[in-house]
Amino acid sequence: MIEYIGLNRFQTALRTSLFAGVDLLALAACERSAEVSEDASPEGAASHEVKAVHWSYAGEDGPENWGGLSEDYAACATGTAQSPIDLTQPGLASDTALSVDYASGPLEIFNNGHTVQINSAPGSTMNNGEKDYVLLQLHFHTPSEHTVDQLRFPLEAHFVHRADDGGLGVIGVLFEEGAHNDALSPVLANMPQDVSELHKIDGVDFNPSDLLPADLAVYRYSGSLTTPPCSEGVAWHVAANVLPASSDQLNALRAVLGENARPVQPINQREITAPN
Repeated sequence: MIEYIGLNRFQTALRTSLFAGVDLLALAACERSAEVSEDASPEGAASHEVKAVHWSYAGEDGPENWGGLSEDYAACATGTAQSPIDLTQPGLASDTALSVDYASGPLEIFNNGHTVQINSAPGSTMNNGEKDYVLLQLHFHTPSEHTVDQLRFPLEAHFVHRADDGGLGVIGVLFEEGAHNDALSPVLANMPQDVSELHKIDGVDFNPSDLLPADLAVYRYSGSLTTPPCSEGVAWHVAANVLPASSDQLNALRAVLGENARPVQPINQREITAPN
């Protein structure tokens, strides 16, 4: 059984854009149910336009049924490299550095009905030792989607990036209940309570790096988008160091997001590397 992790239990363990002619309102964070989304192939190219079909996190259109809602969502049921996963202690260690260079900019935020998303200012990049990526957006899941030794955290943030070749790379950051997190304050103060259009908050600057741990040691594995169409070939990097958020902050996010976490998926012999 998966349990929630408390304070200090584990410390070491899209941007809105046009891409290939398809409107990306929430790449990797869930497309709006009435719009066209991208089927992000492992190469990142939109193989065809995917007509959005309503899906949710519970009931008949919940995660266990995503694969049957549309032929475009088939990978949700048949894929063999799906995300999220439980990050058990793997035998392989990686000392490859993950580096980011994120830019500050006016806070651009909206609620797409599945999550609260913040669009990135131009010029924000990540390098994972293999290629350079541009940060598109970040968004939130309550509770966390990834687990660590079957322990689930109350919050996870996903930083979604795209490389020049179209490949996607995501950084996942886990949060535990603890001290007040100043970096979350502008998000909570300006996040729309209901489905909304994009809001640019004048006078409020936001730098995504404020929501990253100072030490970006990460677990790495190849996975998928965690929402339909569940496309595979996504380079995942989940931070081993956990950030705090106060109970009031976590409750505020839960009140808006509800439970928007896909259950963990089979690892299927995939290689997972852990920080040294």
